[in-house]
Amino acid sequence: MKLAKSTVKLLCAALILILLGSILASVFNGGSGVKVSRIRFDTENGYLSGLLYMPKDASAENPKPTVVVTHGYLNSAEMQDANAIELSRRGYVVLALDQYDHGHSDYKNELYSDTSFFGIWLPFWVNSMHDAVAYMYEQPYVLKDEAGNGIIGVTGHSMGGFGTTMAIAMDEQEAMATGVRKIFCGLTEGSDFLYTGIVGIDAATADALGGGRTQGKVAAQYDEFFFNDPTVEGGTVRHKDFVSTPDGMTFLQQSAPAQANTWYDTADGGRRIVYEPAQTHPWNHFSKTTTAYAVSFYTEAFKDYQAGIKSIAPDKQIWQFKELFECVALVGFVLLILVIAQILLALPFFSLAKSGELPVQPAAEGGKKWIGILITLCAILLPALFFTPLMDEGAGSPSVNLLFFGGIAAAVGGLVGLILGIAKKVKGSIVGGCFLLVGGALLALVAKTPMYQNNAFFTAPGLNSIAYWTIGCALMSLCVMSAVYLLLKDKESVKLADYGVVLKPMPILAGICTAIVSVVLAYAVLFLMDALFKADFRIWTFAFKTFDGNILPAVLRYLPTFLLFYLISTAAITINTNSEKTQGVKGYLLAIALNAGGAILWLARQYITLFSTGVAAHPGSALSGIVLVAMVPTLSIAAIISRNLYKRTGNIWTAGCLNGLLMTTMAVANTMVAFK
Repeated sequence: MKLAKSTVKLLCAALILILLGSILASVFNGGSGVKVSRIRFDTENGYLSGLLYMPKDASAENPKPTVVVTHGYLNSAEMQDANAIELSRRGYVVLALDQYDHGHSDYKNELYSDTSFFGIWLPFWVNSMHDAVAYMYEQPYVLKDEAGNGIIGVTGHSMGGFGTTMAIAMDEQEAMATGVRKIFCGLTEGSDFLYTGIVGIDAATADALGGGRTQGKVAAQYDEFFFNDPTVEGGTVRHKDFVSTPDGMTFLQQSAPAQANTWYDTADGGRRIVYEPAQTHPWNHFSKTTTAYAVSFYTEAFKDYQAGIKSIAPDKQIWQFKELFECVALVGFVLLILVIAQILLALPFFSLAKSGELPVQPAAEGGKKWIGILITLCAILLPALFFTPLMDEGAGSPSVNLLFFGGIAAAVGGLVGLILGIAKKVKGSIVGGCFLLVGGALLALVAKTPMYQNNAFFTAPGLNSIAYWTIGCALMSLCVMSAVYLLLKDKESVKLADYGVVLKPMPILAGICTAIVSVVLAYAVLFLMDALFKADFRIWTFAFKTFDGNILPAVLRYLPTFLLFYLISTAAITINTNSEKTQGVKGYLLAIALNAGGAILWLARQYITLFSTGVAAHPGSALSGIVLVAMVPTLSIAAIISRNLYKRTGNIWTAGCLNGLLMTTMAVANTMVAFK
């Protein structure tokens, strides 16, 4: 097979972007004189993995102060790139840790107490940091003092902050028996004592178990979850001032509201500080300011152990370049997927995925144009309007009940259309009526049925609310498209094929195979870049990263939900962007708006309101709002893939299946997966 010159150029461009981005990301990941390697070690609770940042002068003969850094819920070690890079390039040994059941680490199934959310969520983070410190303490390149105490710092973000607090408390309790402290100091980011209190370590207990250590907290003023004033009710997504709260004063051992960014001496001989950047929760680990706080904190905490540590100003940072070049590789990765699919579609069997070129529809004029605009706006707004109800309130809530009644109305309308179509022998009305009837009935069922709540089967709890929102969006879109087809498109002689819905076996089968092979080959390149350069493809909280094979059963469990969504969204993109006035860039922008427009609007309203008034538009939507940030690039990339491939195949199958498999794999690999 001879490839077209344009295909060869695109393939070369994709590979160059991936290779160049990965190599340069590796250069900045290691900084100057740092070796980065992925390690794994067994523990009593399972096994832990992480990225070890080793200054080249660190050895058994020249042990170094060491810092263990770790991520929050639904993340992995790479989310601590900024701290790991900046601390290691200054001369500290750093372990960026995957907590149990995140990334490449695994917690023993039998140690979970039950399959409820807290039964799954509470056990593993209690032990993750503690077990990692125990491992690092035994390594010869980790500095100890003359009494055998470890010169080890611990830093965690969010859930990792809880683990950090627990590790310090557990270390102090063990030291009472052994006389040796493994942890010298600790800095938490984006966590207070809300959840450690559930397992017995509230602010007062943590204070009592401080052991004279140097400790700090990054308590962002707009943290979506924590640092709340206990006298304020009505949701946590609001402005905070942790140093003026009871827990903040307890941490700093002050009897009155304290000052942020100020060191305080404690009665046990330690020192403590609270930093309060004007940031949100996920902003902490993508921030020059917060990274500078971490560098300053460890410079102070390890001030007696600075031999061999480079004096680099806290604000002199390079981690941003690593993120930049991994984003370059991310662009190459998306392009590579499209090119692989394009190459496959030229091969004998895979070419059967093509059902013929879709004729471009004439642009609507006059009243039809404005009706089309209104329908498009409706399609964009519905996911935003029902985001909070579906994500945070769940089945049977008052707002979700609106979808129940809407689904019933749609089903009745579909039944009427179906009966009239049969009576008049109008094929289009029969088809449209059937889709509207089924879509409406399913939407009503979903609105009343608690779904994705069996954590023993749906073993990635962080995805369960997303899956519920996703299936709700899919069915709303199906109802809107079916109603429009029944009321308007059928009269314009628009066929089902114009939506890309070609019900022939070979295009479906070949499309599925094209999607599978494209994703497998693209991920093979990703795994190769990780093996060679310890680079994945990411920007902030969105990433395509490597994974262990034991998450594949979870991928298969979530795949039907996301597959349904991406097949329906591809049909919506097909019918709405295949017109004379939506060719080229305009078509791609409209596709992105259809997929991600609702998410963008919700986030804009939420955070503009938060920063302008001090209280978010939805003050109870903490985790859901954060999760939605990563959904914007997810849905945008999926829109680009959908439009590109429906243009090449004339149907939805290759694009919908590819997006379903790709995005499900990406989502599961980036979250917690229990019971593997």
